[in-house]
Amino acid sequence: MQHKPGKDLLAAIEHADAELRHLSLQIHDNPELGYEEHFAHKTLTDYLSLLGFNVTKHACDIETAFIAEYVHPGDGSQDASSPMRSVGFCSEFDALPAIGHGCGHNLIAISGVAAALGVKAAMEKNKIRGRVRLLGTPAEETLGGKRPMLDRGAFEGLDACMMVHPAQFDVLYRQPLGVGRLEMEFHGKASHASTSPWEGINALDAVAMTYNAIGLMRQQTLPANRIHSIVTNGGQAANIIPEHASMTTLYRAGTIPEMNKLQDQIAEIIESSADATGCTVKTDKTMEYLPLNNNSILTDRYGSYMKSFGVHFNTRAVDEVTPAGSTDMGNVTAAVPGCHPVFNIASLEGVREAGLSTHSILFAERARTDLAHKTTIRAAKGLALTGLDVLLDAEFAKNACDEFARWKKGSQ
Repeated sequence: MQHKPGKDLLAAIEHADAELRHLSLQIHDNPELGYEEHFAHKTLTDYLSLLGFNVTKHACDIETAFIAEYVHPGDGSQDASSPMRSVGFCSEFDALPAIGHGCGHNLIAISGVAAALGVKAAMEKNKIRGRVRLLGTPAEETLGGKRPMLDRGAFEGLDACMMVHPAQFDVLYRQPLGVGRLEMEFHGKASHASTSPWEGINALDAVAMTYNAIGLMRQQTLPANRIHSIVTNGGQAANIIPEHASMTTLYRAGTIPEMNKLQDQIAEIIESSADATGCTVKTDKTMEYLPLNNNSILTDRYGSYMKSFGVHFNTRAVDEVTPAGSTDMGNVTAAVPGCHPVFNIASLEGVREAGLSTHSILFAERARTDLAHKTTIRAAKGLALTGLDVLLDAEFAKNACDEFARWKKGSQ
């Protein structure tokens, strides 16, 4: 049985259902790549402004980021000098090249909006002291808008920050790996490959040595680690010793120390390959998503609400070995307590549709269906109720923060 604030929250989300569906379809039918989400930015911020949120457009000096916030002082019975608890939700809205919303970010967009408006309604109707903040985070699929937003203070002061993600199954303890991207450019010396190859310094040889050495290194890494590389420039003509050659490497791991270890090993290979071939090398670290840290206090509470709605989950042990990609939400969960469950968009009963996976045209089609909308709203309700508990239950909020502090200490 829900308490009154919870009932008010659910009623507010249900009341906004048609509007949320319209928002989702608008974003789905106007897909935009990362940092180009101008239509989604305007559509979402206009709606949030109408709902009475204090909206900051183009937040953190990022053209398509936004922050929507609502603060309630309470009914006067609480000590105004004590810290005000705050809960955050994230909305993503960028699409993929060619296939549009094949990762369902139109659904992530409205899940965050629904959670925020639900918590706001409960705060208003019940005079609950606190802050709810919705963060519109662009470019998750590419450079990761949450990272610069973190650096510029968008997540400061939050006691928890949560989001959900559509998928082909329901998973509580989704465990995305951290990922780093290294871009390296080797510089040698050009010469004719037939008449005077000895005059040249072959930058492609350095790339080939790096590529092969990383491939050999993988045998000695942990089973969950992933390393994948491509050659981005192998020279301009076969009869010229390549003066410039380049490659990109992604490395993934489940912990921050293991990510650092992989980066150090790859860096040694890069330098050794340059030395062995007589080349110079420039290496840039152009991206880093940290491993996701699912706070069990928040995740289990979300799970309990979802189970009350009829959702079934595997055990945590099964969830944590289910393959997952990487997300900049990992950086958020390394800064504040958070969680990032996933929900099935193709079945209310948890049945997995054969052949359905994210980053596909089929998933983009499913992300537009009435069924996907229903499962999104259900997940948003669980997210919102968990966020409301952060504001209402001091012990619950403290337990989440205490667990985060223990994780932080052990992750260094």
